Amino acid sequence: MQAQRCLKGCSSRAARPHLARARPGVFAVAAPARAEQAQMVGKEQVAFCKYQGLGNDFILVDNRHTSEPVITPEQAVKLCDRNFGIGGDGVIFALPPVGDTDMAMRIFNSDGSEPEMCGNGIRCLARFVADVDGQTELRYKIHTLAGLIQPELLADGQVCVDMGEPILEGPKVPTTLAATQGSSVVQQALTVEGRVYEMTCVSMGNPHAITYTVDGQPIKVDDLDIPAIGPKFEHNAVFPARTNTEFVEVLSRSHVRMVVWERGAGRTLACGTGACATVVAGVLEGKVDRKCQVDLPGGPLHIEWRESDNHIYMTGPAELAFQGTVRV
Repeated sequence: MQAQRCLKGCSSRAARPHLARARPGVFAVAAPARAEQAQMVGKEQVAFCKYQGLGNDFILVDNRHTSEPVITPEQAVKLCDRNFGIGGDGVIFALPPVGDTDMAMRIFNSDGSEPEMCGNGIRCLARFVADVDGQTELRYKIHTLAGLIQPELLADGQVCVDMGEPILEGPKVPTTLAATQGSSVVQQALTVEGRVYEMTCVSMGNPHAITYTVDGQPIKVDDLDIPAIGPKFEHNAVFPARTNTEFVEVLSRSHVRMVVWERGAGRTLACGTGACATVVAGVLEGKVDRKCQVDLPGGPLHIEWRESDNHIYMTGPAELAFQGTVRV
């Protein structure tokens, strides 16, 4: 595997022809790389770029020349290994457009499973394609297994994503927990390892189970052993498609802390769809406002659940770490 690291403040672009300045202090993939990014570079080699959004890191592949990913789920597992591969929470493919879209997105998790969508991942995908194509500020329409998602690159380098409307009906999340508010599961009790958690279930195109309360007390995220309890939620029988689980501590009505156990990836530094689901759940429980900062281990995301269109908007960073080629 060959990799070329991209660092802020690099002193010489002439010595680094693969980098082009896209915005102050940040380098990006040069535009001529588009036709070569995902195509085979010699036999059994694939070009890639590594991006991260608040430490949630992904291997990005420009796969727009063919509708089938050039990397298999089994190969993705090896590439995501942090000791023997590139390292990452998943492999994301930019695929040819479907219908009236600009591109399609698929992702393989670090365990080889395929989720419907990824919030931090789609910000990274938008930034990656813009960097490859030599663009700066624009909006994309991206087809995902969760439906149409529309990220917009902002002048300050952040990416704002229209995540669409949340799905609140329990069977559609899906969960078999009994509904408590109409067809929605809000603050329903679930016993895990002898402790009773109040769960609110939300789908952002992928399933989320959010808890603000354990044993009748507000959660303190520093008191939880996430690697120990996370799998107990992910594989619980009440979540037939498995689930992402968010544990939330309220700091104020406009500010929360959240840690996440992601389906198929384990504990990660950030989860974009999880941050969106966290705010939706907090609003349904009466704990937070519709505009809220969600602090994750990797940094903050700004979430707004607008009453005007019922859509959720997520704003956060996406940055290039390095690029290279890898033998698969």
